[in-house]
Amino acid sequence: MQHTTRNVTLLAALALASCVGPNYHRPSAPVPQRFKEAEGWKPAEPREVASGADWWSVYEDPTLDGLEKQIDISNQTLKVSEAAWREATALVTEARAALFPVVGVSATGTRSGGPGAGAANGAASSTAAVQSMPRNQFELAGTGSWDIDIWGKIRRTIESNIASARASEADLAAARLSAQATLATDYIELRVADEQQHLLDETVDAYKRSLDITQNQYKVGVAAKADVITAETQLEGAESQQIAIGVTRAILEHAIAVLIGKAPGDFTLAPAKFGTLVPVIPLGVPSALLERRPDIAGAERRMAAANAQIGIAIAAFFPDLTLSGSYGYASNVVSGLVKAPNNLWSVGGAATDTLLDFGLRPAQVRQARAAYDAAVANYRQTVLAAFQQVEDELATLRILEQQVQVQEQTVRDANLAVQLTLNQYKAGTVAYTSVITAQTTALADSQTLLGIRQNRLVASVVLIEALGGGWNAASLGTSGGTAATLAAHPTASH
Repeated sequence: MQHTTRNVTLLAALALASCVGPNYHRPSAPVPQRFKEAEGWKPAEPREVASGADWWSVYEDPTLDGLEKQIDISNQTLKVSEAAWREATALVTEARAALFPVVGVSATGTRSGGPGAGAANGAASSTAAVQSMPRNQFELAGTGSWDIDIWGKIRRTIESNIASARASEADLAAARLSAQATLATDYIELRVADEQQHLLDETVDAYKRSLDITQNQYKVGVAAKADVITAETQLEGAESQQIAIGVTRAILEHAIAVLIGKAPGDFTLAPAKFGTLVPVIPLGVPSALLERRPDIAGAERRMAAANAQIGIAIAAFFPDLTLSGSYGYASNVVSGLVKAPNNLWSVGGAATDTLLDFGLRPAQVRQARAAYDAAVANYRQTVLAAFQQVEDELATLRILEQQVQVQEQTVRDANLAVQLTLNQYKAGTVAYTSVITAQTTALADSQTLLGIRQNRLVASVVLIEALGGGWNAASLGTSGGTAATLAAHPTASH
């Protein structure tokens, strides 16, 4: 028995030895020294991001704030990602269980009988077998088995599952950030639609006044009937645009309803104004982007999971060792079952290895290494795409800032031209076609300005999303995290 104990201790020590396969080290990724497009970019009258606040608070809109907070509660796409994360954490606990022995208990009772060879008084029977008396057999035993993880196959599996669970958690964060950014974009576009509606309402009112002037001029014989018809046509065109904007607004309102998990028919947003100032978003150093974007963190964790799979494939070249044992009692009567004379026990071990597999295991190792190489390439591509997105939005904001200044002056000039031309028409010095041209130009310029402002605000949302929206990879517990920690709160929302 002492010899057996020493063997078990030795095997336990072997189980703590280093795992086969490569240990994970994060591969390098192309990271610039600075953001090229960040130089000289500073929107007029900016608002700084509040420290520790939700990222959308920079827009200072209470309605948007209330809508964003409903994402975590009711968004169904987010619930799919959250369920996938809980599934991944459960797999971590499942893999950890394989490190420990499996202990069970069994209880059986049988009654059996069969043909006998003896007859009465010990005389041989030559005609037929004599049926033996039925016999009872009862057993109660505890069993145990332990798959000794000498080569680290189980530990590599746990390592892979933990990395996959953290990647799933990063996917959940990415899905949440995407839903928040989509909601903010839809909300901005809806408010721009409200501004367009307001612009068209004012335009219709102005065109009605122009029509009244033209009709009065026609009544006194100063203007021609064609001028009245032209004014009516222009008014009707503006009224058509005024009606059409309702389609855009309705679609955006329905999209917002779905994002917050409500039926479109039960959700409405009253028209309101939205700020036009673009907030300043702290950029930080480019290398920080590797920790601030959940998609990059997820791609990095998938590399770690793929690396562990190489160790699992290599471990298949080594034998598996399993210890097993049982201890219990057996008797033909239940009342005297648990007694020392009825004691039964056994202990043993089994080692299994594959001698010939016709290239299966080498192919599995090559497959695992190829999957790791693909994960590395995907990680590096994700990093490159992230920097591209940041640079794109910085360039967009910088260029649109210049454009909006020019367009604002254009709108002022166009509105002044309308007033001057209308006064000249009243004085009879220009034809009504000049008024139509000036008014059409002014409306188009105002609509263009609204479009530029919309693009700037949307670009600011996309930039915040590209920078991670305030998220940080430290929330994944990459330093000192354990599978038990990951699985402790399976229904929590991080």
